[in-house]
Amino acid sequence: MSETPINVRYMVGDVQACVDWYVRHFGFRPLPNASPAFAAVERGPLRLLLSGRGSSAGRPMPDGRQPEPGGWNRFQVIVENLPTEVERLRADGVHFRNDIVVGPGGSQILAEDPAGNLVELFQPAARA
Repeated sequence: MSETPINVRYMVGDVQACVDWYVRHFGFRPLPNASPAFAAVERGPLRLLLSGRGSSAGRPMPDGRQPEPGGWNRFQVIVENLPTEVERLRADGVHFRNDIVVGPGGSQILAEDPAGNLVELFQPAARA
């Protein structure tokens, strides 16, 4: 039996720019049936739904609020060597919202996609 995908929806300004960014920097695979308003990419069980203003997810709420990109919610990508991965991504033009933060559970940093949505890169702390 195949694994059921986990869907995460991100609002984006430029659908194709975001597809290209996730494919290039994080190894996602584009799924068919993309349009200027919507596309999906996947990596393992994670399916990332990239919705522009013209998609059904981009419609205003009953109170008039508009769905928009950015914010603080994110998904996490586990890496083995965070400094090396950050160096690779920075050399390729990826923008980070912060510097590496070290805590008791590990180290993390927040990469921003072209729409300002976040991907957390996380290296778990070494356990004795």
